[in-house]
Amino acid sequence: MLFGRLLRALGIDVNPGRMVDLVRAMEHVSIGHKADFYFTARSLLVHERNELPLFDEAFDLFWRKPAGEGVWLDLNSFRPEEPPPTLITPPQPEVAAENERDSAAEDGDEETQEIIEITRTYSQRELLQQKDFATLTKEELTAVRWLMAQMVWDLGLRQTRRMRSGHGRQPDLRRLMRQNLRYGGELLEWPSREPKFKPRPLIIIADISGSMEQYTRLLLHFTYGLAKSLTQKVESFVFSTRLTRITRQLHGRDLDHALTEVAGHVHDWAGGTRIGNSLKTFNYEWGRRVLGRGAIVLLISDGWDRGDPELLRGEMARLHRTCHRLIWLNPLLGSAQYEPLTRGMQAALPHIDDFLPVHNLASLEDLARHLQTVTAVSRPSRQPIALKGAAFINHR
Repeated sequence: MLFGRLLRALGIDVNPGRMVDLVRAMEHVSIGHKADFYFTARSLLVHERNELPLFDEAFDLFWRKPAGEGVWLDLNSFRPEEPPPTLITPPQPEVAAENERDSAAEDGDEETQEIIEITRTYSQRELLQQKDFATLTKEELTAVRWLMAQMVWDLGLRQTRRMRSGHGRQPDLRRLMRQNLRYGGELLEWPSREPKFKPRPLIIIADISGSMEQYTRLLLHFTYGLAKSLTQKVESFVFSTRLTRITRQLHGRDLDHALTEVAGHVHDWAGGTRIGNSLKTFNYEWGRRVLGRGAIVLLISDGWDRGDPELLRGEMARLHRTCHRLIWLNPLLGSAQYEPLTRGMQAALPHIDDFLPVHNLASLEDLARHLQTVTAVSRPSRQPIALKGAAFINHR
């Protein structure tokens, strides 16, 4: 029980149910066999990959034989921008404490009990989940970037037109002929084929105009993390008064270096907003190259457009016809008072499949879950967008 409290203080999600499972597992695993006990406890108590090093260090220090020196857990040094805290050894004790240990050893007590002091703290992650990106402090901004880097994205698979050998319902006539020739013309097997699946492409078109300045840098972090976590290629574009492709710049291993290259490559940073002109450039110059194979398009913008609404309406319609799913992410949608009344949003709404917020970590997690549900669904005829909570979702 004390070990479970220690892990919870370190930030590992160890609830009473998992501790009960560990106690029941002790009916089959001996605590005296350290290796078996270690792997049993780790498999039942740890459910996140980034928690494994912390668990290992805590296990070694907690379950080892006391060596006469105290070991404490220092949680006061934890900062939001850092990963969860680690166990550290204490500084050298004072002379009085040394004399006490020496006298205890002379009395025959050769071992002193190892002490672990735990200071409870609040969960920084829970506080940051609902905090708007535009109101973050410098320390909170660093913590949010680290949490965004830990997010796992999965867009699922799409069914292609190609088939492969398997256990499907369609007969594989080519393999049937080859096998029958091998067996002298006898029909001994009836091979079949099944559909082949591949990851669905993702296109990100992000607004970096002046009205989006408070969200731009974090949304570029989001784009970079999304491109790194997905197995398929992610095409990334940004726009203000014109469209710029930044896919190559975001391929670097170092995030800061990648963002520096993006800043040097984009020449209309924090300028005006011409969504219609930018989408026209995308449709005519990049559409055929990147929109094949049922791509999903994430369009990130607040909808403040200084261009022609009719041009925006026409280009949104063209983009919607050529992609599998068109999702508009609006950071202003996180506010309960927001209404899409601008000319740009009024022109775009009829051609949007999903209208979702992207203003905090919770909205990004909701987006990740939503993408898993829409990737495998074929595109039926459109229905009008309906209001659902804080987001507009086109029901299928």
